[in-house]
Amino acid sequence: MLGRTAWGITWMFRYLVRAENTARLLEAGLRMALTRGDAAAADEWRSVLVTLGQLDAYEARHGEITGLAVADFILRGADNPASVRAMIEHARTNARMVRTAITREVWEAVNESWMALGEALARPVRAASLGTTLGLVRRQAMLVRGAMEATMLRNEIFNFARIASHLEAADSTARILDVKYHVLLPSLAWVGSELDNAQWEMVLRSVAGERVFRWLNAGRLDPRGIAEFLILDGRFPNSLAYSYAKLASNMAGLVREYGEETPAHALVQHAARQLKGLSIGEVFDFGLHEFLTDFITDNRRIAEAIAADYRFTD
Repeated sequence: MLGRTAWGITWMFRYLVRAENTARLLEAGLRMALTRGDAAAADEWRSVLVTLGQLDAYEARHGEITGLAVADFILRGADNPASVRAMIEHARTNARMVRTAITREVWEAVNESWMALGEALARPVRAASLGTTLGLVRRQAMLVRGAMEATMLRNEIFNFARIASHLEAADSTARILDVKYHVLLPSLAWVGSELDNAQWEMVLRSVAGERVFRWLNAGRLDPRGIAEFLILDGRFPNSLAYSYAKLASNMAGLVREYGEETPAHALVQHAARQLKGLSIGEVFDFGLHEFLTDFITDNRRIAEAIAADYRFTD
């Protein structure tokens, strides 16, 4: 398979997963903002912008932070190259580039998502329709991934798609957890308070883990337990441990296809082994922020190594 095709498959799925995760984060921010006063609500929307790395771009264009302005900027901002609308456009462009490498069902799902979201995001976001629009983003992204799971051969194309999805999911979860400790709480005095618990619930909702975590823990919200769940629980699809176990599996699939390992395989295997052998106590002893910062850096380095090893620019 040409490196350019691998690049197109990878970025098609990275953009789709990123769009879905962005919608979940916006949903969680909306829920928190609706339960708090104006000043506190602005802090919630600021935290969403920080998590997505879009605070500076937003403030340069809009200044004051308000819920609808933030949602509109993130979802459809014409002057925002990192908007959800731009992500879906990029996903569709990449899908069209690799159309002969994907099934008809996957292409139709991507194209349908592009048309549905293009229509939904053609006009400024309104308060009455925000929840519906966010739900549409999630469903359309999952539609494409479902088509891929149901119709694609388990070959190198499938493996590159899954590798992209796991890299993106791991990055998103790590960033949300990191922002929790350094942006969401107004001060350390709030730790353990009702606000702190609500913020942890927001973190879980942002990664589609709130209901599952409550089911596993009899409804209790324990910050240390939540961090352990999102970092080390290999059963949860958006945890770092799950993402890297599956990433290693899909990288092994590429070895079977191509008959050799590359330097990127060693990086993935090392990272997966480290996560498997960690305890949450070791993570906190090292420092949660420091651990997550290192993880995000290593995750990016692995993505770059995969791109170099499989010649994505050829």
